[in-house]
Amino acid sequence: MSFNKKHIVSLLVILLIAISALSIASAYTGTGFSHNIPSTKYSDMSASDILSKYSDTECHVEESAVCTQVVDGDTIYLDNGDKIRFVGVNTPERGVEGYITSKNFVQKLCLGKTVGIDIDDSKHSDKYGRTLGVVIVDGKNVNEMLLKEGLAEIMYMPPSEFYPYNWANADTHVADTHSTSSSSSSSYDSGDSSSSASSGSGSYVGNANTGKFHKASCSSVSKMSEGNKVFFSSRNQAVDQGYVPCKLCNP
Repeated sequence: MSFNKKHIVSLLVILLIAISALSIASAYTGTGFSHNIPSTKYSDMSASDILSKYSDTECHVEESAVCTQVVDGDTIYLDNGDKIRFVGVNTPERGVEGYITSKNFVQKLCLGKTVGIDIDDSKHSDKYGRTLGVVIVDGKNVNEMLLKEGLAEIMYMPPSEFYPYNWANADTHVADTHSTSSSSSSSYDSGDSSSSASSGSGSYVGNANTGKFHKASCSSVSKMSEGNKVFFSSRNQAVDQGYVPCKLCNP
């Protein structure tokens, strides 16, 4: 049986679809925590509106710097070179429902602003060199806000100076840190979620920074940072995870 050019192209397309499905299926999902809070919930709220709902924290600022990047809902970078992992909390990983909402919430409060850090004196950093601590904005505890807003689950990993159960509501989800399944590895040890699900191919490509998704052929995809790319096998999958369609390619 001979293969013509059309057969070869068809086989390549099938192979790409299979690789995409495998990449999505094997993407790191952390503890599996997710939430269905829509990405538009905080669109009309200013940072001041959110902060005004909370009392001043008893945590103490041990260092302060400008937040230059929000990796996800529980990891930020500072202009002094520090990478901060929010202690005691865990937000949805890239590719998991709720990821965009939690990340956007932290961006609104922290990005481009001077934030304070109360470093965990019992466990200063994780094995990836990220500083573990409470993030403080205008005297308010952002870790606590994430839990009370339902944007994060409790992840208490002793030894720790902080006891996140004191920040939570009665219905706040608690991470199963004792599970032996590979999908529930501690987010403290998962590294930067900006690298997860960033390779592979799919029919649609989301931008984790803008919250928009595009056709794979869209010109915007070629301009996108590799670290911000999230791949989806269907339009519904992108929409379900809080992404909005690109107005240029209308996926």
